[in-house]
Amino acid sequence: MKKTLLVAACLFIASPSFAGGYRLALQGQKALGMGHTGVAMTESAEVVFFNPAGMAFLSADFNITGGTTLVSSETLYQSETSNTASKTDNPIGTPLNLYVTKKYNKQFSYGLGLYTPYGNAIEWEKDWPGSHLVNSIELKAIFIQPTISYQFNEQLSIGFGPTYVNGLVEFNRNLNTSLTDGNGQRSNVTIEASNIDAWGYNAGLLAKHGENITLGLSYRSKINLKARNESADFRNIPTSMTTIFPDTSFSADLILPAELTLGLSYNFNDTTLAFDFNRTFWSEYKNLDISFNNSAGTSLNPRNYKDSNAWRFGIQHKINDWFIRGGLYLDKTPIKNGHYTPETARNDSLGLTAGASYKVSKKLDLDFSFFYLHLDEFEGSYDFYEQSGTLTAFKGQYKSSSIGLGAGFNYKI
Repeated sequence: MKKTLLVAACLFIASPSFAGGYRLALQGQKALGMGHTGVAMTESAEVVFFNPAGMAFLSADFNITGGTTLVSSETLYQSETSNTASKTDNPIGTPLNLYVTKKYNKQFSYGLGLYTPYGNAIEWEKDWPGSHLVNSIELKAIFIQPTISYQFNEQLSIGFGPTYVNGLVEFNRNLNTSLTDGNGQRSNVTIEASNIDAWGYNAGLLAKHGENITLGLSYRSKINLKARNESADFRNIPTSMTTIFPDTSFSADLILPAELTLGLSYNFNDTTLAFDFNRTFWSEYKNLDISFNNSAGTSLNPRNYKDSNAWRFGIQHKINDWFIRGGLYLDKTPIKNGHYTPETARNDSLGLTAGASYKVSKKLDLDFSFFYLHLDEFEGSYDFYEQSGTLTAFKGQYKSSSIGLGAGFNYKI
């Protein structure tokens, strides 16, 4: 019994890449305004993230770009068997990014990126119907990426950056659907993993055809985050069961899948059109092994995700000292039916974006962005919750949305 409860409690570990049901790529204000396109763009130091090869084609010798986005998100749940409805009350998320690039000579450029792609939190209403799966999640992670690029000629460049990841996550859920202590408080467990780190890499290629057409290719490697001897804290346990649910520790390997992105941009007059196609290799994520440092042993949680695709479109137009942007993107879910947990209850989504930059001077631009993300309403279930030796499905209707406002700067000399 204890093993089953702990396995369900650890399901949060699969959720970082979704940031509470949303897979948001908020790593640059210019790219965000153009529908998250950026693999074939070379306008700022954002290329450190989107395509390291683009550093070689930046017009300035030195570039520094930074920004943040205020993100508000909400998920609504409706039970299939009753009129019970619940929603999340999430705090405002504030993902940050900072990029610096410098030309060493005509061929070599180097740079550094610091960004927080998974800094979000989820909070469901107290004792909601799915509280045996999740009450709250808080995730903080920072990515540090030193980067180099090499330009072969006026048409072709490559780039590479090793990526160091460090973060923490805290997750809380009730132990089951009914267990309480002597005061009627629901028994729950909080699992916390801190200072988890790992290495990956980001590689890219950029090719220009004449003055107007740019092709880009970017590959972000799989990252395996290894949690070792992290803590599990049990609360409001009935006196008769304190020996069954002592505080313990756990270990697990956590996968963030690889991504491949192809991009195309076309410039004419004062207008730029951009298109990115993204493939995320979620099929690498088939299950989650959890090893507990007590009699619970090792447990297996099936995920069986599928590879997913995203299509991104953007446009930019220059008007005097302003750049005006717009875009949209379509993102397919990697989750198969029967595997929808409340922290990853996402379906196919449509995102709409807008943005602008104002040229304060030859050296400084101010960037602004806006996005609205709508996830299709759907009926989903999680079929692998075990209680008293029986698998029980948690079903319901989900509807989610997210909105964000961003601001940043681009300085070049």
